[in-house]
Amino acid sequence: MTITTVSVIGVGTLGKQIAERAALCNYEVHVFDVNPRGLREFVQNVQQKVRAHGSTGELTIHDTLADAVSTADLIVEAVPEKLELKRAVFAQIDQAAPSHAIIATNSSSIPVSRLEDAVKRPDKVLNIHFYKIPDQPMADVARGTATSDDTFEAGLTWVRSLEITPLVVKKECLGFVFNRVWRAIKKECLHVWAGGYAEKEAVDRAWKIFTGMSQGPFELMDAVGLDVVYDIEMMYYRDSGDPRDQPPQRLKAMVDRGDLGVKSGKGFYHYE
Repeated sequence: MTITTVSVIGVGTLGKQIAERAALCNYEVHVFDVNPRGLREFVQNVQQKVRAHGSTGELTIHDTLADAVSTADLIVEAVPEKLELKRAVFAQIDQAAPSHAIIATNSSSIPVSRLEDAVKRPDKVLNIHFYKIPDQPMADVARGTATSDDTFEAGLTWVRSLEITPLVVKKECLGFVFNRVWRAIKKECLHVWAGGYAEKEAVDRAWKIFTGMSQGPFELMDAVGLDVVYDIEMMYYRDSGDPRDQPPQRLKAMVDRGDLGVKSGKGFYHYE
């Protein structure tokens, strides 16, 4: 299958990055978000980059999801990390998209098998989870229980065309591969902080000393968005039912206050 037209549904931080990269890599891109605030400025900026880059890609905003997916070969769902919301969006996409179109979820933790029965094309769904573009040019790619070989290969080919390395997930698991490793680190850091065992600054300092990385776990969580972090942690908790997996109330309080990290100007740290 040849992919030339891509739709991105849910244009938050990562949705924007996916749409921009696809346009820069010569794809015709269509976007929709229920909250279109700031989207027109975003599209104008991307269009300028596309022209400067000499790309043939295009980026178009739509007022409805149905319009955004009406000509798509591939749709990337990138709405918040809430299972029922993603299932509802998958069903809407399925009703409006061409019959040949592939539907991918950008979920960072939810296997597409939990979404596939919301559509009538379970052979044409898969996980394509991007990390921060362009700093972390990698994407988890995973099958559902009925994903066809053609769909999976088309997804891998598309990811590579974006100059992003696909990480093939051989066996379905919550959180895929790298995020399971990261989740273990993140979970323990949150409980060390919330339990009063150490300040966040001390944890970040120790992490940077021992790993040589430029950012610590709390700085990374701020960059991701604490609302996203909380939703992901709740997904693990709902899946296991283990109280040890429940995210700390201190984190929930920050999210409830709107202290979401870099995007809100304040999270674990302050940002200008």
